[in-house]
Amino acid sequence: MTRLAELVTASRRVGATASRLAKVSELAKLLRRLQPEEIEIAVAYLSGEMRQGKLGVGYATLAEARSGGARRASLELRAVDDALDALAKTKGKGSAAERARKLGQLFARATRDEQDFLVRLLVGELRQGALEGVMVDAIAQAAALPPDDVRRAAMYAGGLPAIARTALAEGASGLAQFGIRLLQPVQPMLAQSADNVTNALDFLGTAAVDWKLDGARVQVHKAGDDVRVFTRNLNDVTAAVPEIVAAVRPLPARELILDG
Repeated sequence: MTRLAELVTASRRVGATASRLAKVSELAKLLRRLQPEEIEIAVAYLSGEMRQGKLGVGYATLAEARSGGARRASLELRAVDDALDALAKTKGKGSAAERARKLGQLFARATRDEQDFLVRLLVGELRQGALEGVMVDAIAQAAALPPDDVRRAAMYAGGLPAIARTALAEGASGLAQFGIRLLQPVQPMLAQSADNVTNALDFLGTAAVDWKLDGARVQVHKAGDDVRVFTRNLNDVTAAVPEIVAAVRPLPARELILDG
């Protein structure tokens, strides 16, 4: 089983180099060593995310949990994810104290370096250069697949962790199963920035310019009378925007996907 320390080491090496090729190579080497059930966890963590979403743990709680710690690295990756699952499920009266207790138990098993990694992961500050584009290339390299195939599958699946496991376990045939499905959000294609208008036009050639309206970007799926609304982060916000549901439901198309 893979230890958290291996991710911490890989994260440090990725963050220490400005070379994209070196980052991709370091991540690909780690991905090849993982057990199948560890791949989704590792890809999420190295991308600065948790499979459980935000846990709402404050700095004060984290600072208290960091007292002490293990002298030797022995904490396994699966154990960390199980502990975060338990934290996510701890709710209701007295949950704050219970969450602090469980977090303290986890940190007591982690070394100082592992604690630092976990703190940055929990507060969303794990910036090591393993952005999505780099991770896509790393998955492709580890699985010996074209990066475009991995990127396309991730767009349909709504993220990289599940795609990584499929790519490494099943290869091209596994990725081929992913496609557009109604009521499952599709990862949006985001605009890329340019230094100035001239550079943008040089790259694009012919282009159209339009006003950009301020507001929230949403993706709407309609299957018969069933309408779902998702944010750009793929969160289901249908209940929060009844006016959009009311506007889309009467549309003549029985099945459609709108993004904007």
